[in-house]
Amino acid sequence: MTRLTVLCGGLGGSRFVDALARAAGPESVTAIGNVGDDVEPLGLHVSPDLDTVLYTLAGLLDEERGWGVRDETTSALRMAEALGAETWLTLGDRDIGLHLVRTALLREGRPLSETFAYLADRIGVDVRLLPATDDRLRTFLETPEGELDFQTWFVRRRHADRVLGVRFDGAEAARPAPGVLDAVADADTVFLAPSNPFVSIGPILAVPGLREAVAARREHVAAVSPIVAGEAVRGPLAGMLSSLGHEPTAVGVARLYVDVAGTFVLDEGDAALAPEVEALGLRAVVAPVVMIDPEMREDVGRAVLEAVR
Repeated sequence: MTRLTVLCGGLGGSRFVDALARAAGPESVTAIGNVGDDVEPLGLHVSPDLDTVLYTLAGLLDEERGWGVRDETTSALRMAEALGAETWLTLGDRDIGLHLVRTALLREGRPLSETFAYLADRIGVDVRLLPATDDRLRTFLETPEGELDFQTWFVRRRHADRVLGVRFDGAEAARPAPGVLDAVADADTVFLAPSNPFVSIGPILAVPGLREAVAARREHVAAVSPIVAGEAVRGPLAGMLSSLGHEPTAVGVARLYVDVAGTFVLDEGDAALAPEVEALGLRAVVAPVVMIDPEMREDVGRAVLEAVR
C-alpha cells in the first residue's frame, strides 16, 4: 500500500487531503494538521484546520463557505449572543456538538491526538488525522496595530491588517504528537499541501524535530503551490508574501521550501515558471492543483501522484 503523509492547514489543505484520499484510498493517507489556529471560545476547544479536514472527508463541509457544516443552524450561538457573549467566531449548532465532545474528552485528560482518532472513527473517516502536537501552540501575527492572535486577525478583523511578522507561541516547548515523526519517516511521499506556508505549514514545521524530520526526507517531499497565476486560490497569502518581503508568485512560495522539499508542484497555469523553480534546486512538475469542485478531486489527486513519481 502506498503511504502518503500530508502536512496541511486551511481549506486548501483539506481539499488536497480529500483529493489524495479519493485517488489513493483513505487508508493510504495520514494528515498532519496545524493547531496554531486552535481557539477556546465560550470554553470550547475548537481546532479549525483539522476540523475542516474532518468535515471535508466526512462529506459534511459547507463547501460554499469553506468552513463549518453545511445546512447549519446557529440557535445556540444566538442564545449566547443574547446573554452577552462575544460571538464573532461563528459556530453552528452541529459544529458545537463536535466541540462539546472534544472538550469533554480533553478535560478527561485525553490528548488532542487521541480525541481526533476518536472523532474520526465516530464520524466514519478512515484517513488518519494527527495534530502536529498535543501541546499548546498558537500563531500570533505582528501588524501595524500590534500583535494579534490568528483568529482575531483572520476572522474578527477579516485579515485586513498588514502582516509584518509571524510568531508561534509555545513552539519551543512543544513535542510532535505520537505518530507524527513516524508518519513522516515511513511515507513513500510527504506532501506540503497547497496551504499558506506562513500560518498553516509554518506552525507545523515550528514544532521541534519536525522541520528536521521533513528535511531528512527532502528527496521524497513534494510541496504543492497554493498560488496560481499570482493569486492565492483562497485567503490572504498573496498579500502576506508581499508584506513579509517575498515574491507573490509560485516561485516565491518555492523559495520558502528549498530546504525541506525536493519537488515543487506548479499548476498548469504556471507551467512557464518551471525553469525558475528548477533554478532554485527543486524539481518542478506541473499538474492541476485547483480542486474546488469535489467531483474533480480524484482526478487532481491522481494527476499530482503521477506527476511526482
